[in-house]
Amino acid sequence: MVVAAGTAVLTGLAAAPAVHASPSAEGALRWAPCDAPEKPGAECATLSVPVDWTHPGGPRLDLAVARRKATDPGARVGAMVFGPGGPGDSGVEMVVGRISRFSPEVRRRFDIVSFDPRGVGGSNPVTCSGALLAERPSPELRSQADFDATMAYNRRLRADCRARTGPVFDHLDTSQTVRDVDALRAALGERELTFHGSSYGTLLGAQYAETYPRRVRAMVLESVMDHSVRATRDFLRSEAAAAEDSFREFVKWCDGAADCALHGRDVRAVWQGLLARAGRGELADPAKPGAPLSSSDLVNKIAFRKFYKADHAGLATAIAGMEASEPLPASPTSTAPLPPATPVFCSDWHLPVRDYEEYASLVALMNRTAPDLPYLLPIHMAAACLGAPTANPQHRLDVHGAPPVLVSNALHDPATGYPWAVSVARQFGRSGVLLTYEGHGHGSVTSGPCMEDAVDSYLTDLAVPARGTHCPAVPS
Repeated sequence: MVVAAGTAVLTGLAAAPAVHASPSAEGALRWAPCDAPEKPGAECATLSVPVDWTHPGGPRLDLAVARRKATDPGARVGAMVFGPGGPGDSGVEMVVGRISRFSPEVRRRFDIVSFDPRGVGGSNPVTCSGALLAERPSPELRSQADFDATMAYNRRLRADCRARTGPVFDHLDTSQTVRDVDALRAALGERELTFHGSSYGTLLGAQYAETYPRRVRAMVLESVMDHSVRATRDFLRSEAAAAEDSFREFVKWCDGAADCALHGRDVRAVWQGLLARAGRGELADPAKPGAPLSSSDLVNKIAFRKFYKADHAGLATAIAGMEASEPLPASPTSTAPLPPATPVFCSDWHLPVRDYEEYASLVALMNRTAPDLPYLLPIHMAAACLGAPTANPQHRLDVHGAPPVLVSNALHDPATGYPWAVSVARQFGRSGVLLTYEGHGHGSVTSGPCMEDAVDSYLTDLAVPARGTHCPAVPS
């Protein structure tokens, strides 16, 4: 999130390279080197699509697109489109700056193509008043008056962002992005889509397969969102359970690992002590010396990010360092800004909350489910979406005629719990093939040779792994 004096541009990654290629003609892509001389080899283009696919003759927007060509043209299979996560991640930045995220074999056999989804990065980013964003109420609501104030703030913010962003603001949902992906497939000259979606990009992939099942060649869904979870309580409970599972796994690892910086200590007690210090405004933010770290940011910025990378050793070291730090004088804390593409999430997830009483019960439910991780990010998102319209609400997948779809998840994923992957694989019916990584972290397709070989063989040769395949955990 980039906050200037007057406005804030909500993008997936503020540092995403500029796109200076000529805009594409309808159905074509005109490639030119991306404006990133320090990371050569990527090409950028723009793809013109309707703002609202239900009115294709109306206003249009340009989607930023990037690719790296297959490193072995003689063995090239085609183009593989990557669906970025978040919501709010930049696919252009992924292709330009983090191509090593994909296996050497996939890079050898495919042109790797991705894009900034509508409302993100170089694709008509959501733009809002920086001053108004800074006024965001804390999600730690204490009364019905706080609840009402949050609802009123959300209305003001939506109106401001809509006015600054333009008509695309009301068409950010994944069902619109599905049509964008199909336009990209056609512009690439691919008869069928080869797709790899990660995290929030799995929602995009699943809905593409539901909408265009016979246009899918191969599809990998990695760290899987389950869009069939309809009730607000069920969504928040499952998210809290996934995060708490990762915390328990961290404690278990530390108890058995001599190189854990907290080995031999009561890890949970040390952590609860830090939460208490943060709650009093006495814990220094390691990234901002002298500034207090809120308990919510301790959970979401420190612990949760380490769980994403399965970096148990790094988390233990960070906790030990904070425990040893000098207490600050007690002072009020503020919470970090929300993820940049909150309007995308709100347009895909209908998470109604009647009033403060129900909101408080949901917070209590999450705290019972994840007692070590209060005020996890999903409750922030639920608060930010109060009163927002939902263009693409949750539903069970209804897929007919799709080829095998590879659904990949770690057993201990802090953000998209393993039960979600099991559920999505079942919703795909005979097309769903679940590949289980027996380790930790958010993202797993390159976690060791077993996972990498299974995914590479599927993408390149359409060799589907046996149903029920499990791959062993590898050291992180």
